Amino acid sequence: MSKRQQKYKMSFSTGGLFANESVEVAKLREQGENWTDTLERALSDRTMSLPKHASNRRSLREIINRLSMLSEDDLDFLIYSDRRDQIAILWVAVCRAYRFIREFQSEVVSERFLSGKADLPLETFDRFFEEKSEWHNDIAKISESTRLKLRQILFRLLREADIITENYEIRPPLLSIKFTDYIAGHNKEELGYFPGATN
Repeated sequence: MSKRQQKYKMSFSTGGLFANESVEVAKLREQGENWTDTLERALSDRTMSLPKHASNRRSLREIINRLSMLSEDDLDFLIYSDRRDQIAILWVAVCRAYRFIREFQSEVVSERFLSGKADLPLETFDRFFEEKSEWHNDIAKISESTRLKLRQILFRLLREADIITENYEIRPPLLSIKFTDYIAGHNKEELGYFPGATN
């Protein structure tokens, strides 16, 4: 299924970028291992420190959903890079995993940045959500409370990925040469997941 045909999976209502935990899970996984097996080992090794077993499992499922979007080369890049590049490759994983987030980044965040609008008000999410819900039943059927939770998590992800500031201002991309060269060598279009980055 192409990205254009991909359905809107809206299950990103847990946590944030999970940077530390994602790196630990990536290190824990053996090359070629089934991600379900990695999940069970991560649970038994208490990779997550949440007090409830159900919360640990839910968070680890979300982490693995994103990490499974990364190739073996991507996972090596994640494990052996510095913090800034780890954050960047995890944001790429989030955008790969969620069409809604990928399109919000492209159609809202980057468009505002390129048009000289430095801010990203919460209302931009609401308008985008309404536009998509008119054409996609999987979005239209989402409850108001879930929509607000999704908005909260998406803006948290954007902050933790250094896409926006705490004051909802869009940041110019601060990508390393190592990261941009790596992404350009694999899929140059994915530089578009960062506002203003050349793709």
